[in-house]
Amino acid sequence: MDNTAKSTLEPKSEPQPDRDELSYQQKYKPSSAFNTREEYLEHELQIMAPRRWRPNLPFRDYRFELEDAIPAMAATIGKVVMVGAIAATFAAPLGLDDGFVLANVRYELLIAAVFIVLFSGFLLPTANLAGTHGPLIPLIPIVVAAGGHPMAFGLLIGAFGLLLAISKGGSMLANLTSKGVCGGLLLYLGFVGTTSQVKKLFAWGEDIGMTHIPFVVILCTILLYALLEHQGKRWLAVPLSCVLGGTLAFAMGAPFEFITSPGLPNMNPMYWWGEDTGWMLGLPTIESFVVVLPFAILAVAMWSPDFLGHQVFQKISYPERTEKVQMNIDDTMVNASIRQTFGSLLGGANFASSWGTYMVPAAIAKRPIPAGALLTALFCVIAGIWGYPMDLAIWQPVLCVALIVGVFIPLLEAGMEMTREGKTTQSAAIVVFSSALVNPAFGWALTILLDNLGLIGCKERSLELTKMNRWIIPGVMFVLLTTVMASVGLLPGIPALIPSFRH
Repeated sequence: MDNTAKSTLEPKSEPQPDRDELSYQQKYKPSSAFNTREEYLEHELQIMAPRRWRPNLPFRDYRFELEDAIPAMAATIGKVVMVGAIAATFAAPLGLDDGFVLANVRYELLIAAVFIVLFSGFLLPTANLAGTHGPLIPLIPIVVAAGGHPMAFGLLIGAFGLLLAISKGGSMLANLTSKGVCGGLLLYLGFVGTTSQVKKLFAWGEDIGMTHIPFVVILCTILLYALLEHQGKRWLAVPLSCVLGGTLAFAMGAPFEFITSPGLPNMNPMYWWGEDTGWMLGLPTIESFVVVLPFAILAVAMWSPDFLGHQVFQKISYPERTEKVQMNIDDTMVNASIRQTFGSLLGGANFASSWGTYMVPAAIAKRPIPAGALLTALFCVIAGIWGYPMDLAIWQPVLCVALIVGVFIPLLEAGMEMTREGKTTQSAAIVVFSSALVNPAFGWALTILLDNLGLIGCKERSLELTKMNRWIIPGVMFVLLTTVMASVGLLPGIPALIPSFRH
């Protein structure tokens, strides 16, 4: 039989599918197939294929791992603290008591859980969770003093954020930010955050007359963090540090008791926006929107450096070929904007941003967003209904060490990693300097302009930029942001340009 006849009798082999076309389930391998746990987690990141605006289902598109519980726990602790801070900052000048703050925090935990599941866990798996806009906290007393209405403030933030997301403005500004600028921003945020938490812990020690406890807790936390770093188990830093800090403080005599009993907050939005209930403000008027307009612009302008820091930290921690699962800035803005809009309509006190206390531990643990997001939603529901975990989460020995090891020290490490190569130190120094002068949003905008013009940093990078990216976009952004800050009195030593914001 000749070769031609033989070939016609043999069955034709089926074409093998390209590996990129295989589904997550087809690429999946159990952890036992890898030499180390880290290899397994990195392989999981590389084989996932998130579906944007389509259902992403557990076990079909991703799996739950023990490491997902760590960022979920850190995120829940951070959420209780940050929403409590915003609600309390609003409550004091409005004459609202602690009962309002507690009820609104529980309400916000339940609202957050719904949007976490819907977006980060289901429809937009590369959108970071919509957390709390911490840098806004110092501005809230000014907003209240000017007659600002929290619903009007939240709705404008949602509207401006959605416009920026739809126009892809967030990712555009991120692409214009060099490694030096971003690294300097991370260094500043990490250092300021770390020192502030240390000061808060020592202030707590003075209040209870036991200043030795903060010293012991922080020293032992440093030793634990160093040991975990040496063993390659840094992703365990948050839970172990919380247990260590709380146990040491209690054993040394620090007072603690559970006082928040189980229950549900009022779920009726009309209660929260009644004239004699909830916020006791009624619904906003046209004047209410005009008053908060500059602050809303500033809040959304401050999103980009916040989002960029979280995305860059993820890029540093993840292995190669994981672009598909990395945080998408524009999708995160969509998520935060929609969550902000509905949260404000429902009566919540939260002002949304990228959820840093989730993203940073998740990146360290080398885990994608969706599975940990669902666990975060579960923990938020448990904390909001059960009540008792809220007392533990806001106890200073637990809270401070959780934020230090889970967010601020990793930010410092990421900033140093980004500024150790190339001509990045000049830009990093200027962004730290200018952030200390006003705030991180001002420092970020000014340094992008100087860096892209080639006055500092890498001159070769500046020459490669188009005229639009070199000075037009950075210049317009800096002028707009500075004008808004000047109008509401945020530039040190300069009275507010708008009289109603002067004090």
